[in-house]
Amino acid sequence: MKNILVTGGAGFIGSNFVRSLLAYEPELQIVTLDLLTYAGKLENLSDLPSPERHTFIQGDICDRTLVDRILSDHAIDTIVHFAAESHVDRSILGPMPFIQTNIVGTFTLLEAAKTAWAGKSSKFRFHHVSTDEVFGSLQPGDPAFNERTPYDPHSPYSASKAASDHLVRAYATTYGLPVTISNCSNNYGPYQFPEKLIPLMILNGITGKPLPVYGQGAQIRDWLHVVDHCEAIVRILRAGKTGETYCIGGDNQPTNLEIVRTICEILDRKVPRADGQPHESQITYVTDRPGHDFRYDIDISKISRELGWHPSRALQTGLEETVDWYLTHPAWVDSVLQKQDFSVWMDANYQERN
Repeated sequence: MKNILVTGGAGFIGSNFVRSLLAYEPELQIVTLDLLTYAGKLENLSDLPSPERHTFIQGDICDRTLVDRILSDHAIDTIVHFAAESHVDRSILGPMPFIQTNIVGTFTLLEAAKTAWAGKSSKFRFHHVSTDEVFGSLQPGDPAFNERTPYDPHSPYSASKAASDHLVRAYATTYGLPVTISNCSNNYGPYQFPEKLIPLMILNGITGKPLPVYGQGAQIRDWLHVVDHCEAIVRILRAGKTGETYCIGGDNQPTNLEIVRTICEILDRKVPRADGQPHESQITYVTDRPGHDFRYDIDISKISRELGWHPSRALQTGLEETVDWYLTHPAWVDSVLQKQDFSVWMDANYQERN
């Protein structure tokens, strides 16, 4: 890698990835392309290490002219594609942005890469970041998802990601585009927009708001710290075989309710409530999400065996670090909570479920 384009690099995972690359790849030049929709924030890219090696461009991955110009002007040899609409609840309320960004946007990038890299002898790589949600839901006793699990998406979000995965594989098979794909489990860590479970519980917990838990909180997820995820992607870029898919997970299996209770226990120690009540008293059970997948579990044996990667953070440690990050970054938190889109959407979604 010499010149890398990171799409969605102002979002949660993308911005952590940019930081990791700048910190540990001293020769690399990075271009970030991000539309700065509600979950993308320039604040996520503040105080970067070696900022002189980073270029930010605001724009849409569906804009073929813009993407062509970036690939040419910056001699891009590697694309890491994070840009996506990613929240299941939003996809249920309004699927169209998910179709446009996740499917049409991925198609636009693939077409641009195919054209830009055609007939050139240098090594190129298109890495597509996907999700374990494309595999559907597991029941108790089912084996974990792996690279050979059939696709069975259950939401507009996961269906759009499944479609983009298929497009990437089709461009590898049909046009010989050098691709890799990763399917990851639920990420958590710094800079995550608080519509997702863990940051929502942290911020609602410290502001005295209800902690909404779908159903009885029995859904099971695998949780992956975002820094571990970034390290896995770097490992794939360095040593992964083109055309291959790698599953990335945190190697754990808590229920959603267990996650919420653990966060409450951490908050009780770090920011006890003024009334002396435990944060767990804020838990409120709300109507379950339509088509809510029961269980995700992901088998990381392939990436561990072939590339020597495994998660370095235990879940308890990662949650402690994540709570600490949100507590020590009040300016970032305030900038998110003051966004009209976030407050309006959260209020409407909570009322609908209650």
